[in-house]
Amino acid sequence: MRKKFLFFTLLFYGIYAACMYVYIFHMGTGQIPASLKGSVADPAVFMSKHELLLSEEYSKIRNYLFFVVTPFEWIIYLFILIAGLSRLFEKWAISKAKSTVFRTAIYVFWLNFISYVLLLPIRYYSYHLSMEYGISNQKLFSWLKEGWIDFGVNYIMSAIVMATIYWLMQKSLKNWWLYTWLLSIPFTIFVMFVQPVVIDPLYNDFYPLQNKELETKILTLAEKANIPADHVYEVNMAEKTNAMNAYVTGIGNNSRIVLWDTTLNNLTDREILFIMAHEMGHYVEKHIYYGVAGYILLMLIGLFLTAKIMNWSVRHYGSVLRVKKVSNISSMPLFLLITSFLLFVSSPVSNIVSRYQEERADQYAIALTGDHEAAVSSFQKLTKAGLSEVNPPRLIKWFRYTHPPMLERIYTVYDKSQSSNEGNNK
Repeated sequence: MRKKFLFFTLLFYGIYAACMYVYIFHMGTGQIPASLKGSVADPAVFMSKHELLLSEEYSKIRNYLFFVVTPFEWIIYLFILIAGLSRLFEKWAISKAKSTVFRTAIYVFWLNFISYVLLLPIRYYSYHLSMEYGISNQKLFSWLKEGWIDFGVNYIMSAIVMATIYWLMQKSLKNWWLYTWLLSIPFTIFVMFVQPVVIDPLYNDFYPLQNKELETKILTLAEKANIPADHVYEVNMAEKTNAMNAYVTGIGNNSRIVLWDTTLNNLTDREILFIMAHEMGHYVEKHIYYGVAGYILLMLIGLFLTAKIMNWSVRHYGSVLRVKKVSNISSMPLFLLITSFLLFVSSPVSNIVSRYQEERADQYAIALTGDHEAAVSSFQKLTKAGLSEVNPPRLIKWFRYTHPPMLERIYTVYDKSQSSNEGNNK
């Protein structure tokens, strides 16, 4: 029964992977609308033929990896269950510790370790791909070190979270999901509060913007937006990547506006001011707080569905999965499989919200700076640096794009510029 179950799972995965390959490489072409060809939104205008070719190849490979790797993770969890590895990890944990908390911590280590090892070749291929296409210039040791840090941080977080969840399961098998959700609210806020000052510095060096003249311009813009800001932070990314980025992170007094040094090195002051005005738009419109609220709501729905699906799965397929009770820590791969699946299928909804917020931030930046030209040129340079797909196929946009595609962003700011000019001429 177990072999049959695993066989059909792998068969279905193979068919799915083949269908996604056909869609991404042969059907899902994001053509530029005829009305926009030759405009500032057309990548053929601001990218060379070689860059266009690289962008198309790189985007297709990355999109395909996204759609096949996530389900592959689910198969790993399924294999760990069906092969009896989960039961083995549980026995080791029980033999080493009496406390549920420490047993869970031991179990989580082995589960994370084997998952990390099995996924390492795919992670390395992604790293090699980014090097091959000139996106990354990170040294192998630096990449490995970052992976070890990832493993350590993820292990600590997972051990805390899973120990709490399985302790609650043993206390209340019926309502553990509700109690978990209630505890997740302060935990989520705490993690977001400490991330800029505790977690992020583990990966990169953050320091106040070194270009004081530019910092003065940014702080003047912040004052114009009624944002109380004393510093803009710069992060050293040039030794890792050629891509550019800026973002807002954290909440409360620990919130930060961060610029990658690659952004500083490749954009003009006007373009950087537009980018910073965009990030200020997120702050002014409280997108971080809405994001936290949305995450907490999705957590409630997700935990409720996870509890229902886990109960049903163990009740009907417990013998196949080698799980006797939901509250046994050997059920953890099932928990992770279900939650990962729910996150995957819900991502189009969360991405719609994110794209709306990014569009609002673009509008705010234009209103604050009035610099349509800098907006267009900054979007063009971001596209070239990241070899971004400016007009992805619909399915790719739904599942992958937290920002509006660059075709839409460039056209929107350019169209408003044209409308503004026509209004002024009248």
